[in-house]
Amino acid sequence: MTNQTDFGLLTATLDSQLSFIYGEARALELRERIVSLFGFNDTTFGPEPFSNHWDQSDIWMITYGDSVQRAPDPPLQVLKEFLDTRLQGAISGVHILPFCPYSSDDGFAVINYVEINPALGEWEDIEAISRNYSLMADCVINHCSSRSLWFENFKKGEGVGADFFYEASPEDDLTAVVRPRTSPLLRPTETASGLKHVWCTFSHDQVDFDFGNPSVLLEFLSIIKLYLDRGVRILRLDAIAFLWKELGSNCLNLPQTHEIVRLIRTVCEHYRGDSVIITETNIPNRENLSYFGNANEAHIVYNFSLPPLLLHSLLSEDCSHLKTWLMSMPPAQHGTTYLNFIASHDGIGLRPAEGLLSDEELSQLVTSVESFGAKISWRALEDGGNRPYELNVSLFDALRGTHQGEDEFAVPRFLCAHAIMLALEGIPAFYIHSLFGTRNDYKRLENTSHNRAINRHQWQWDELQTAITDDTTHRQIFEALQRLIRVRKAQPAFHPNATQYTLHINDQVFAFWRQSADRRQSIFALHNISRQEQTVSLTELNLIGTDAWFDLLSGIAIEDLRGTLSLAPYQCVWISNSGL
Repeated sequence: MTNQTDFGLLTATLDSQLSFIYGEARALELRERIVSLFGFNDTTFGPEPFSNHWDQSDIWMITYGDSVQRAPDPPLQVLKEFLDTRLQGAISGVHILPFCPYSSDDGFAVINYVEINPALGEWEDIEAISRNYSLMADCVINHCSSRSLWFENFKKGEGVGADFFYEASPEDDLTAVVRPRTSPLLRPTETASGLKHVWCTFSHDQVDFDFGNPSVLLEFLSIIKLYLDRGVRILRLDAIAFLWKELGSNCLNLPQTHEIVRLIRTVCEHYRGDSVIITETNIPNRENLSYFGNANEAHIVYNFSLPPLLLHSLLSEDCSHLKTWLMSMPPAQHGTTYLNFIASHDGIGLRPAEGLLSDEELSQLVTSVESFGAKISWRALEDGGNRPYELNVSLFDALRGTHQGEDEFAVPRFLCAHAIMLALEGIPAFYIHSLFGTRNDYKRLENTSHNRAINRHQWQWDELQTAITDDTTHRQIFEALQRLIRVRKAQPAFHPNATQYTLHINDQVFAFWRQSADRRQSIFALHNISRQEQTVSLTELNLIGTDAWFDLLSGIAIEDLRGTLSLAPYQCVWISNSGL
């Protein structure tokens, strides 16, 4: 349901947002162009405030369009077939990573935003997926490829794009700028009007836009409209934290960046009432949370601190930091929620753990995961030094052991990690390779010389079908995760916005309580994150004696509420007073 919005309120909101970004003198003209572009008028409907566009049945998958291949079929069609035949009823939404023509970074150096990479398929293939699944697409909004027509026009000094890119001088003081990479920030570029230096936050093939030019914003709003028209429901704003630049600042999370997110949300919600904005901000936890705004910016923020903290807990067999972090996380307001993930195409970021783990603990984490075959990506510091930025590794290999070394608990440890993700407040998202426990791809790493390629394996259809059908570790993981998903989807207490409280058992049992909005269902989620059996006194849970309690995962009834519960290494139990 939506409520009809006073058109005047919509235009007043746009005026306010545009005035903040570009000044009052430009606001009216820009607002009129946006209203015309999207066809807003007196009959435009606005969103219902604080409405949740999700529930406990939402499980998302993150994948490249060609993660599963079967020549000569277009990969997007193969992906849909895999979803339909192997994951129907388990996965409700799919994030297809950048699917436009690109020049590098596996899609994140976009050449043309309005075309589909012909190696993947066509717009019709995207639309076909969107008819059966909630579709998330990337809006790579901070930068584009140096091989784009826009950048060619910049070099020529004429045409669309000639004034789209941010320039600076090597003489400028750029020491405060926060960098996610070690490459030089400025790229010298010969143009028709002489040598210029363009801003490149990520690589010299990824040239940053100048959003101080409102034409750039209007161009991206046009692109966003196309995506929504083609079936995209969830818009992922990639690298959004770096969007606005001001010399002399750190160029990160600036007020204009937040206002642009608010404006994009305003426009999207009024154009498609069920649209969802998610911000990709791989930065320290407090800064990441700021993208909720006052429930008027991102509908969803990534729980970026979860992957490194959970990995630390499982490798150190100590969840004290994870508990401290969970207690500090504010409950998301209705209409907003967290996206929980523990693996992605980018690896495991370490910046979101800064301030939560000590330098010594981060160093130990890096050392241990390196021993399991990981590669390390670095970022440049203001003093000229480098700091570990990201662990590039498949999640299964990252969990092959503990700080004591590799052991025989890799599979139960891996499943324990995902049980925790599924039970936490928020929407769970599985990286496709986690669904079968894909291993480090050293051949792809060698062929590309890019660290992130280690966790970007491309499965051949027949190979994958065999792996998840025969008696393999891949099959064991695939079937076990689907069982966990089926249980989670049926529990109202696992609604992304259901109540959550941290429980204190000991530092080897990560436990929390979830309660449904109507208070009819409670779930006590207990997870042994160690190699040792753990004994839990049920009196610590304060189970109500008038209810019948049982473990949702095993079906075993909890009869003696004053007794004890033994948890095997990495065993998880979800104790509920109702459910299937």
